[in-house]
This record gives sequence, C-alpha cells and structure tokens, in this order.
Amino acid sequence: MNIKENIKVFTGEFLGTFLLVFIGTASVAVSVLFNGLIGLFQVAAVWGLGVTLAIYATRYLSCAHLNPAVSLGMVLAKRMKARLLFLYWFSQLLGGIGAGIMLYLLFHNAISEFEIAHHIIRGTPKSVTTAMLFGEYFPNPGISIPWFKVSIGIAMLTEGFGTFILVFMIFFLTEGCNLGRPSESSSPVFIGATVSSLIAITAPITQTGINPARDFGPRIVAYFTGWGNIAIPGPMDGFFWVYIFSPLLGGSMAAILFRFLVEPLMSNREFLLACKK
Repeated sequence: MNIKENIKVFTGEFLGTFLLVFIGTASVAVSVLFNGLIGLFQVAAVWGLGVTLAIYATRYLSCAHLNPAVSLGMVLAKRMKARLLFLYWFSQLLGGIGAGIMLYLLFHNAISEFEIAHHIIRGTPKSVTTAMLFGEYFPNPGISIPWFKVSIGIAMLTEGFGTFILVFMIFFLTEGCNLGRPSESSSPVFIGATVSSLIAITAPITQTGINPARDFGPRIVAYFTGWGNIAIPGPMDGFFWVYIFSPLLGGSMAAILFRFLVEPLMSNREFLLACKK
C-alpha cells in the first residue's frame, strides 16, 4: 500500500471514528447535563444514528470499520491484510481522542457548572458522574439503584458479548455469501440499528462501549482535563479488561465463528434451504 492509500485509510478511519464518538458522547452529555434526551432509548437512537452517518460518510475511504474490534475481526476473517491493522487502530484512537477534545471544548463550562451545582469535585470518586460523559463505567453511574451491583466478570461478559453480536451482525449484513443481506446502500442503517439495540439493552450495566477506540480515546482526554485516576484506571481498576480486552476478544470470536462455520454453510449451494423443500 502506498502513501496515498495510507492517507486515504487514515482519513476515513479518523473522520468516521470522530463522527461516531462525538455524536454518541455528545448525546450522553446532553442527557446528563441538560436532561435534553429523556430515557435510554433516545440516547441509544442518537448513538445508532451517529454510527449510520459515520459509515455512510467514510466507507468508500477506508471501509468504515471505526472500531478496533471490527478491524481485528476483519483480519481474522481474512477480509483485511494484517499489516494494515495498526494503521486502522492508530487512526481510530486518534479519532476518539479528537472527539473527546471537541466534547470538552463544547461542554466544559456546562460540566463545571453541573459539578458546582451538585457539589462534585473533579477527580474524586463522586466525579464519575461527569467522567461518564467521556468513558464508560460499570455499573452505569446514571442508574441510581442501591442494590444494583456489577462485578468485573459480568461487565466483561456484557462488553464481550455485545461486541460479538455487533461484529457478527456486520458480517451477516455485508458479506456476499448471505443472500438475505440488505442492499449495500442500506446496510449502514441496520448496523446503526444493531448498535442502538445493544445500547438499549446493556447500557444500564456497562454504558455499552463495544468499541475500544470509543472508550479509550475520550477517556484519555478526561484523564488530562482533571479527572485523573477516575478516568484511568477508573474507580474499579477494570477499564482495560472490560472496555478494551473484552470487546477485542468478543469481536475476534465472532469473526472466527463466521469464517469457519457460518460462511461455509451459507456458501454451500448443493442443498436447498430447509424452508424451500
């Protein structure tokens, strides 16, 4: 791959991840700071719309992975050369950082006023309420139910399984062997709907990261803008295992399962579908 092609990939993944993460995290900020979005479904819907728009904007630049777990899955499924993986990851991380910076520039005054009004000192355990605008936490700090506890194991399972579903659906929705897939022009809508559905179901548990760049990029910004250890490593010291390792593992398992089990079954034209017999 030459320099121009590298620039094309970098531009697509950076811009796409920036759009996805900014629209999504801004929806969380509007909900927390202003009660501008009422209910989990509205936030989930905006996240899904952000994913859809980002894919439409950049898929002819870089195929619009916009998620390190998706890129790793594409390598394991032999849809992308392994030598490109770190370029994709680097671009996605920078896109997430850029989105976190823009989020802070737009909302830092509102965040400060919110902290004053609620007697929150940034960098203390209580400041997780505003740190959640950037990275994710488990259980969701916005869910104020005293009995609701989430162990690191459950959080890892939630993020790993959620990413498994996302990557699995991306393969189902885009691979040519699936004759029942939607048209190429509409597949981003269904990928966005998948993200919205996962957020609506799992956000109370982990805020639904399912994308290491989405979590780690803004979390870095939070670390350097006053949240410190509340951002990294976080109050429960589990952000790496929950929001980075587990999504990468879940996405890898989805890619391997699709490549070695589902795709061969779909590609086999020797037998009629059971429903057609």
